[in-house]
Formats: sequence, structure tokens, C-alpha cells
Amino acid sequence: MTQKQLADAMNISDKTISKWERGLGLPDVSLLRELSEILGINVERLLSGDLKADEKDGGNMKKIKFYVCQECGNVITATGGGEISCCGRKLAALTAKPADESHRLNVQEIENDYYVTFSHDMSKDHHVSFVAYVTWDRVLLIKLYPEQNPEVRFPRMQKGKIYFYCSNDGLWVN
Repeated sequence: MTQKQLADAMNISDKTISKWERGLGLPDVSLLRELSEILGINVERLLSGDLKADEKDGGNMKKIKFYVCQECGNVITATGGGEISCCGRKLAALTAKPADESHRLNVQEIENDYYVTFSHDMSKDHHVSFVAYVTWDRVLLIKLYPEQNPEVRFPRMQKGKIYFYCSNDGLWVN
């Protein structure tokens, strides 16, 4: 994008853009959101000067990351690097812990499905929020809600891992 194109998109002069590029001035804070939208980059990255794209990872599901918004309960997944935010807050990728005695799933094969049950409180203050079955090429995620039965069914596929998120104790892997 040329200085003139950017200036026209922002309704400012191209001389202003030239000053920014030469380090003789900076955009006003009120222009940062518009500038980030036009350039297609996060405001935080814009301010840090880090405008390069993340390296491609090919969408390898073995590198899946889960993000959960503590405000609204939104569940987001990503296979590469990125900056994820929800409800105005930056989210950190969750680290999965190996299942323990208080956070363990029981998996049975029934017909062509995996029937997953667990002994866990399902109250508003403490519940399993989601269960996800991750294989090398796909993710099947089932969102759960308080007072729902502690059980899910997944179609049986190739070997994979089952992740689940406890609203109080974080992410677990079975």
C-alpha cells in the first residue's frame, strides 16, 4: 500500500504518513484502531512494530491449543501461533494436565461411538465446560452446561486424545 493509498483510506494527508514512516511523528491514539483495521493487523503488534506474519504450521492438530474466555465461556481453538482475545481480554493458551483421580473420563466403545462419562460436579460454579476429541486431522468439540448429564458421545474414528475443561481446575487430557 502506498502512502497516498493509506492517507486516502484514513482521510489524512500523505505527508502525515511520510512523517510516521521517517520517525518524525506518530499516529494519534484515536487513529490506531482504524490504522490496524486498514492494515489488517492487531493494534498491539502495530505498536510493537512486529508486522511479520507467523510461520505456517500446516494446521497440525497435534499442536492444538485451547482458549477459554473467563467472562463469557467462549471456547476457541487454534493450531498455530496467534493472539486470541474475547470480551476485550487477551486469552492465554491453556496447558493440558494429565487426567488424575478427580478428573478422569471413562470411555466405552458402544456401537460405532465412544461413550464418554465422568464423575464430576456439574453445578453452575464447578462443571466440565467442554469435551473435545482430537485426532490427527480433526477436532470434535461438545460444549457442556451446568446441570447437564456428565456424558457425551463421539463417532469412533482413528486414534486420538480426549481433552476436557473443568471450570475450576483447567484443561485435562485423557
